[in-house]
Amino acid sequence: MKKKVCFLVAEHPFLDARIFKKEAKTLLNNGYEVTMIVPRINGNLFDIDGTPFTNEFPSKTFIHEGVNIITYDRVYLEDKIKYLYYNIQSYCPDRFSDSLTQLGIALEADIYHAHEYFSLYSGFGIKRALRSKGKKAKLIYDSHELVPDPLEHNSTKSRNYMEKMLHLMLKEVDFIITVSDSIKSWYLTLNPSVPVEVIYNSPPLSNDILLNDVYKNQFLAVHEGFIGGTRGNWDKLLKITEICSKTMDFKFKVIGGKRITDQNQLTLPDHLSKRIEIIGWMDYSSISNEIKNADVGWIDLNVTRSLNNKYAMPNKFFSYLNNGVPVLVNKCTDMEQFINTHQCGHVIDKLEASAEDYAEAINCLFLNRNKLKEMSINARRIMKENYSWDHMQKRLCSVYENLKAEE
Repeated sequence: MKKKVCFLVAEHPFLDARIFKKEAKTLLNNGYEVTMIVPRINGNLFDIDGTPFTNEFPSKTFIHEGVNIITYDRVYLEDKIKYLYYNIQSYCPDRFSDSLTQLGIALEADIYHAHEYFSLYSGFGIKRALRSKGKKAKLIYDSHELVPDPLEHNSTKSRNYMEKMLHLMLKEVDFIITVSDSIKSWYLTLNPSVPVEVIYNSPPLSNDILLNDVYKNQFLAVHEGFIGGTRGNWDKLLKITEICSKTMDFKFKVIGGKRITDQNQLTLPDHLSKRIEIIGWMDYSSISNEIKNADVGWIDLNVTRSLNNKYAMPNKFFSYLNNGVPVLVNKCTDMEQFINTHQCGHVIDKLEASAEDYAEAINCLFLNRNKLKEMSINARRIMKENYSWDHMQKRLCSVYENLKAEE
């Protein structure tokens, strides 16, 4: 009989690349029955940029590409931290009355796979409720990031409750999956008895690509993903382009950008309109064709106010490498170690790199095409040999096999 897996999702779009495209489809292809319980906002499911699906997926339950989808109206549990903490302390499963928990209990799956801090809260309640009914279920916490982030400027009282909750919730977790070695180490200090596996946010290996000619005169940088908040900086990108365009035939391509819900969208000055191309959001499978001819992939993270950013290994990092595109990034712990180990990019030796810093690095790479080509070859090779989703999915399946073996 197939094992029933239930993905618990509190915040992410249901077509999220990691959750749906990679993990859910991998488990489905390996013989598991997969159900996802996912949130609606204002009655609609939503795309990766926040765009609501107004005419698609109207049914509360449906099957999409073989995966069972159950939907519910999103609630914002972060507004009730103290109440949630008391629920966890109470040891009374009846206190977990939120929709995600109740739908999860009704499903009676064998393995629950929570993808955020607040879906872990629901997984905690589900596991206790099922145990009270005599059913043993396993719980995975897929921690895409650290929550609470010790460096974020949220209220001290709220963070203290969240930290206490996390310690308690980890006692019910059977396996932790996370996205970087530093985050893995962080969890092992919290609870060394829970096994942790790192599964990078890497894509399936793209088709064989033709690496860039070392003699070409144009230099193309690419940014993939969101711009805003602590990730990416539009003003900095504009300034990099302005500086570099004075000394070379420089262009910047932007895939993604602002969320559709952001009031202030990206504004492109007239004098840079031929230097910057905004592609916008696109289907996950099409990204490779847009970045494969780039010379560098740019990542700029604010690490002074976010431990998550300091430890980050984001989707775009592996997306660049997968297409033989070296990474240009400021000083982020895990990406710096990876780049230095595999010689697949360039790290600015500053926590806060300026536009001038990036422009200087780009100019050096432009003048040293042979070194850039070597980085490109290394990037493609390591993805092919070790880090593409073809390798990561083996780690995921191993986690599930280990949980099955414990029954």
